[in-house]
Amino acid sequence: MPSSPARPLLLLSNGTAEDLIGARLLREVGRPAWVLPLVGEGRAYAGVPGAVRVGPTLTLPSGGFPFGSVANLRADLRAGLIGTTLGQVRAARAAGREAGAVVVVGDAHALTLGSLAAQAGRVQLVHVQPLLSAHYAEGLGLRGALRELNALGANLPLPSELALSRRAHAVYLRDAATARLYAARGVRARWAGSFAMDTLPAPERDLSALIGGRPVLALLPGSREDHRESLPLMLRAAARLPEVTPLVAWAHGWDAVTLPPGWALRAQDNRTAWAHGEGTRVALLRGAFGAVARAADVAVGTAGTANEQLAGLGVPVVAFPTRGPQFTPGFLRRQGRLLAEALRPVPSDPDAVAAEVRALLGDGRARARAALAGMTRVGPGGALPVIAADLRALLDQRP
Repeated sequence: MPSSPARPLLLLSNGTAEDLIGARLLREVGRPAWVLPLVGEGRAYAGVPGAVRVGPTLTLPSGGFPFGSVANLRADLRAGLIGTTLGQVRAARAAGREAGAVVVVGDAHALTLGSLAAQAGRVQLVHVQPLLSAHYAEGLGLRGALRELNALGANLPLPSELALSRRAHAVYLRDAATARLYAARGVRARWAGSFAMDTLPAPERDLSALIGGRPVLALLPGSREDHRESLPLMLRAAARLPEVTPLVAWAHGWDAVTLPPGWALRAQDNRTAWAHGEGTRVALLRGAFGAVARAADVAVGTAGTANEQLAGLGVPVVAFPTRGPQFTPGFLRRQGRLLAEALRPVPSDPDAVAAEVRALLGDGRARARAALAGMTRVGPGGALPVIAADLRALLDQRP
C-alpha cells in the first residue's frame, strides 16, 4: 500500500523579523505548512509555496512590544490583544493535533503557544530564538537590570522559558555565546549561524547612478512606527552632510512618509521618491534594502534586525532613541550591548547624528574596529538550511 503523505508543519512566529525568518525557513524546508503569525498580518508568508495561514491575526499598535511601555500595553489591549491571543491559542492547539511537527520562531510568548500545540499533537517542537542573546547581559549590573525590569525577559531567558525549552527537540540560538548559556541550563541548544544574515536580501537593483562616487549613508528608519519620529531627524542630519549620498531604505508606502517642516516629497514611481529640503535631495527607496545595505559606508538606524544586518556586513551604525514603540532608550541600550563598537549611540539631535557620521567617515581605524565588532557579534549566515534539514527529518518520521 502507498504510504500516506507526511503531515504539515505548523509554524508560529511573532514579529516582522520573525515572519521573514519563518518564510525563508519554509522555502528551505519545501514541505506543506500551516503558519500562524501572532503579530501583524504575516505578509512575509505571501507566495511561500505550500504555506496556509491559520488562526486570527491582529496588527498591534505597539508593533509587538506591548511591555515596552504602559502606553504600548494600553493601546494593544484596546486593539483586542486578549481576545485575539485566546483565539490564537485555540488555533494553535487545533492545528497542532494534525501537524507533523511544530516550529516556533520568536520569544517566550510564541514558545508557550507552540508548546501547547506540540502537546496537543504529541509531536516534536523546534524553537528558533532570534531575540535573546547572552551579550545583552554584558555590563548590565544590578542598577541596569532594575532600570530595565520591564524588559527582563528580553535580556535573558526567564526560568519559565528555559523550562519549556528543555522539552524541545532542539533550540537554535542567534549566537554561540547564547547557545552555551542555554546548554549550561540543560537545553538541547545549537548555534548554526546568524538568522539575521540568512534573511538579508540580495541586491534588488543597481544604485550606481544614484551614488555618484561619494560615500553612502544608509538611513534605516525601520518597519515600525518609530519611523514617524526618526525619518525627519535622519533627513535633517543628512542635510548637514553634503559630502555623502544618503539613501533611505523605506519599508512603507509613500503616504506614510513623515517629513521635517519645510520639506517636500516627490514620488518618481512606486520604487523611488525624493525628499527635498534645506538644500538637500534624499532618495527614498522601496524594496531595495539589500542594495542599500551593501552600498553603505555608514548607517543611521532606528531598527532592530536591519541594524544588526548592517553591523554583520561590517558597516558601523549610528543610532539614537525614539519615543517608541520599538527603538526606545532601553532598546538602544540592549542593542548597544549586543553589537558593542558596531553601534554608536548619540542623542536624538540631527547635529549629533551628523557629527558622529562625519567622525566615522574620517577615522578608518574606528570604522575597522566597528566592522570587526559587528561581524564578530552577528556572525555569518547558514542557520536556516541546517534547521530545515532537521525539520524535514522530523516530518518524515511521522505518517
